[in-house]
Amino acid sequence: MKKLYHPSLEPLVAVLQGVEVVTREMVREASRRIDKRRARAGRGGTLRPSAETPLWNAVISMVRPHLQNRGSRALLARELGVHRARIGEFFSRQSAMPDAERTLLLLLWLSRQTDPTSTQRRQP
Repeated sequence: MKKLYHPSLEPLVAVLQGVEVVTREMVREASRRIDKRRARAGRGGTLRPSAETPLWNAVISMVRPHLQNRGSRALLARELGVHRARIGEFFSRQSAMPDAERTLLLLLWLSRQTDPTSTQRRQP
């Protein structure tokens, strides 16, 4: 089957496929725990990290191992253009989620961390 994307996007596609596998399991688990009677946020309401955001939970589980080294949170914050404290809010406390642009930057960063053939310098 012919690939419909540029070959340089291969590492990102591999990461997204991993996110998909993890997400399917998390969605199954989350659907059992969500109270169906609870009212959802209205249109345009802000999502917060919870059982209702299984894709974000999958991204968190894939990023956390890369944030164990000293200074890795600060380097990620610099790359995303946010304050270091926001990284803690995203991944430790899970009280916030980044916007769409920063999420895409995060996925690109994650693909560089997991791709051994990446030409860019890997951060600790």
